[in-house]
Amino acid sequence: MRQIVLDTETTGIDPAEGHRIIEIGCVEVIERQITGRHYHVYINPEREVEAEAITIHGITNEFLVDKPKFADIADEFFEFIKGAELVIHNAAFDIGFMDSEFARLKPVRKTADHCGVVDSLAIARKKHPGQKNNLDALCKRYGVDNSNRDLHGALLDAEILADVYLLLTGGQTALSLDAGGDEAGGEGGIRRLGTDRSPLPVVRASDQEHSAHEEFMALLAKQAGETVWDKLATKE
Repeated sequence: MRQIVLDTETTGIDPAEGHRIIEIGCVEVIERQITGRHYHVYINPEREVEAEAITIHGITNEFLVDKPKFADIADEFFEFIKGAELVIHNAAFDIGFMDSEFARLKPVRKTADHCGVVDSLAIARKKHPGQKNNLDALCKRYGVDNSNRDLHGALLDAEILADVYLLLTGGQTALSLDAGGDEAGGEGGIRRLGTDRSPLPVVRASDQEHSAHEEFMALLAKQAGETVWDKLATKE
C-alpha cells in the first residue's frame, strides 16, 4: 500500500475567504516503510500572507515573491499523490485548501476522487480520548523527536507525522529492549533502517521438521479431537 503523509501551510485559515496554500510537504510510505522519497514546494499565493499565519510558520510575503504559482506545480503535485492514501493531521483543513486550489484549474480535480484520505487526528482522538492530540502532544507521548519544530513547516511536519502515524497505528510501542532508554523505544527515539538494507532471509521448514510437525498434529488431534488447524485446513 502506498501512503503519502502530507501537510500544508497557508496564508490564513479559510479557503472560502480566498486564502491559499503557500507550502506543501509530502513523505512517501510504502507498506509502512518510509521510502525516503518526498515532495516539497513553496508556492506564491498571489495574495498577502496574514500576519497571524506568519507567526505560526514564519513564511513571509517577501520569501514567496519568486516562488512558482500553484498552477505551475499542480500537475506534478497531483501525479505524486494520485492513487495514494493520504495521511493528514486534521485532514479536512488541508483537503479543503487542496480542493480549492484544484477548483481554480482545468480540469477540476477533487482530491477524494483520486486518493484515499486518513485523518490521523481522528485516530488519535479515538485512541486517546480527552487528551491533547496535536502533533506536539503526540510527539511527546510517542517519543518522537520534534526539537527542530520551532515553527510549523510542511515538510518537517510531514516527516514528524509519518513517524507519529506509524507508532499511532502500529500497536504496542511501550516495550523497549534498551533497559536504559525511555518507554517509547530508547534514548535514540525511532531508529529508521536504510532502504538499501539487505532483505530479511526467509527460512523454510526442512522435510524433517515438516514431518515432525505432522506427527505432533496427529497426536494432538488424537488427544483433543478436531483442532483449529484441522478446521482451517478443511475450509481451504
